[in-house]
Amino acid sequence: MGLLKGARARLDKIGRKPIEAAKDAADSLPPPSPNPMTTVLLADIALRAGGALLRRGVETGILGQKFGQKKAGHLVKGRSMTQTLVGTALARVATRSVPGAIVVGGGLLAKTLYDRRHAASQKAKGEAQVKAQADKGRKD
Repeated sequence: MGLLKGARARLDKIGRKPIEAAKDAADSLPPPSPNPMTTVLLADIALRAGGALLRRGVETGILGQKFGQKKAGHLVKGRSMTQTLVGTALARVATRSVPGAIVVGGGLLAKTLYDRRHAASQKAKGEAQVKAQADKGRKD
């Protein structure tokens, strides 16, 4: 308990003043537009663009561990509109409800088990698909 009181006391001394100053500064800034709906639209666009950049960076980083950064960039860039829409739809279903997460997770588990069972043919097929998608990403 004493440790928490000490931490709370230090936060009172050094933590709250900068936070309050930052809040005051943020409150004194004018909005980007006098129309509140325009401000909401700008915030939405900024968040979506930032999310897309973050998602692309994470995808490239994860794929880069397996394929190398250059090929990973081509894979992400070579994704078709259908692949993008299916991925987005599955992510939405999985994140909006527990039953959706169970269905999507179960489907991914089933696909993984299927691929492992048919490892030899699936590996060759998957490598061909990765090569085709990376080649498509190089052309764009």
